[in-house]
Amino acid sequence: MATSEENPNLEELEEQIEEVKEYDASQIQVLEGLEAVRKRPGMYIGSTSSQGLHHLVWEIIDNGIDEALAGFADEINVTVEADNSITVIDNGRGIPVDIQAKTGRPALETVFTVLHAGGKFGGGGYKVSGGLHGVGASVVNALSTELDVEVRREGKIYAMDFKLGKVAHEMHVIGECGEFEHGTKVHFVPDSDIFTETTIYDMKVLTTRIRELAFLNKGLKLTIEDKRSEDDTYTEFHYAGGIRHYVEFLNKGKEVLFEEPIYVEGEQKGIAVEVALQYTNDFSSQLKTFTNNIHTYEGGTHEAGFKTALTRVINDYARKSGILKENDANLSGEDVREGLTAIVSIKHPNPQFEGQTKTKLGNSDARTATDKLFTETFTKFMMENPTVAKKIVEKGVVAAKARMAAKRAREVTRKKNGLEISNLPGKLANNTSKDPEISELFIVEGDSAGGSAKQGRSRLTQAILPIRGKILNVEKASLDRILANEEIRSLFTALGTGFGDEFDVSKANYHKLIIMTDADVDGAHIRTLLLTLFYRFMRPMIDAGYVYIAQPPLYQVRQGKVIRYIDTDEELEEYLGQLTPSPKPVIQRYKGLGEMDAEQLWETTMDPDKRRLLRVELSDAEEANAIFEMLMGDHVGPRRQFIEDNATFVENLDA
Repeated sequence: MATSEENPNLEELEEQIEEVKEYDASQIQVLEGLEAVRKRPGMYIGSTSSQGLHHLVWEIIDNGIDEALAGFADEINVTVEADNSITVIDNGRGIPVDIQAKTGRPALETVFTVLHAGGKFGGGGYKVSGGLHGVGASVVNALSTELDVEVRREGKIYAMDFKLGKVAHEMHVIGECGEFEHGTKVHFVPDSDIFTETTIYDMKVLTTRIRELAFLNKGLKLTIEDKRSEDDTYTEFHYAGGIRHYVEFLNKGKEVLFEEPIYVEGEQKGIAVEVALQYTNDFSSQLKTFTNNIHTYEGGTHEAGFKTALTRVINDYARKSGILKENDANLSGEDVREGLTAIVSIKHPNPQFEGQTKTKLGNSDARTATDKLFTETFTKFMMENPTVAKKIVEKGVVAAKARMAAKRAREVTRKKNGLEISNLPGKLANNTSKDPEISELFIVEGDSAGGSAKQGRSRLTQAILPIRGKILNVEKASLDRILANEEIRSLFTALGTGFGDEFDVSKANYHKLIIMTDADVDGAHIRTLLLTLFYRFMRPMIDAGYVYIAQPPLYQVRQGKVIRYIDTDEELEEYLGQLTPSPKPVIQRYKGLGEMDAEQLWETTMDPDKRRLLRVELSDAEEANAIFEMLMGDHVGPRRQFIEDNATFVENLDA
């Protein structure tokens, strides 16, 4: 037999055997009650960041929404208390208070202390529901330092208090109420030990979602109040027209092809379908889809059913009316959606979600129901409204012509071998690394700054693409004009992502796209034009966190051998006040990036160890969309009003 001396690996093997023996049942941890939620909160609410913090509110609101969907509630009130805690009140039936058979405890206690306990798993509690399907209330309780609940039903007011997910005060009666008075009031304080990033609620985030829920549930009144300041704000949302009003809200300030949004409502095999749509003179489109009030960002079967039906009905009408001739090709889905604003909202008794973020609907019956119900109503509308129908078809025909022109422009681009650097504006200076994760593309304003950037860059990781002047405003341009623009086409070629429907963010040659413009009005305008392009045609790059804005300094202060870079006039004044009189400081104000030499540009704006980059993020895509349309679109009135309203907030303006 071999010994450990003869075989040095034998000793290591014996140690491993001992470790295996020690790993027995005693080492398997069983988390009691809601401990699992506190141990791994991200599994239940996505994250413990601001997003997860706000998710707690959505879960409690969703319980009230479920009561509304079942026909028992018509009002939900949300309050951000002075101490930043949350109160949600609904006038639904009130959570049951009788003894739950399986646990032997009051149902109210079970709902807040047991995962997967609720009326959403069958037994007739709810036909459809959103949220975390029964875990919402208990998860909120688990992640709160305190939670107290009041229930009004059957003439009595019941109360119960919890701390860190555990019962602090058992259910008891605290008073009486009217025989027909009913509802639930939940108050909770998020746990700062869980939400270490922030426990401060953002009214903008809360208001946006609550307004959206009011649109999606016609007739339901939702209110939100903020008691954290003396200006106690209160807003009420109540839309009798539901998603019709949502479409009008999204199209506010736009030129529409017809006044009233087209509305479809119906039910097939237990699936309720609502669609509202309206066309504008814009080139871009907006399509939002929802399932049980959950925003299905990645689309899914209901979206596919709507798109198929829309394209088919419009082509059928175009053929029958003679607008499309026998030899004409059919309009594509892209053609018929140009200028479209649409909301598709379905209520499904058993939704199955797919996709990376679980926001893509997978039920095949949802496609069938949406297609059938929308086809029937939209076909009838087109036949009964020939003037509007003709406008819709003609807009699609114009879009088709632009698409064909864009296709020709795209083919010209594809015929070029590789990047053909000599044909790129400002001559792209590519980096040597082929690893997209470490590669950066600087889009630099002007040839002068581009030259400095090329000399000062890190050649391994940093590519430079200078642009001359202001690129095309894509908000006002058709697709063929956009693709005919050499600088825009070159940018997409350099990125390697493709364009339009072919855009694939996974093929991006760079995982940092950095806009580097002068700190003046022209530089801001160029930055806005580029951001408009990225938002409209490169949105996945923004969503992936690949788009950044460089932050070059405004001043250089040199005193002897000491050099300091300053960003604002206030900083400059403060710094100068700290300096001794001698020697006299020399102040240089950078009017543009071109005034910096290669070394200065590297040191202040490009060096990864010293630079400051602002990452472009979209916390509210709807608001971003509205702002881009207002600032970059054709309508002067709203833009002028925005400038007048916000002019007083501008501290430094180069005229």
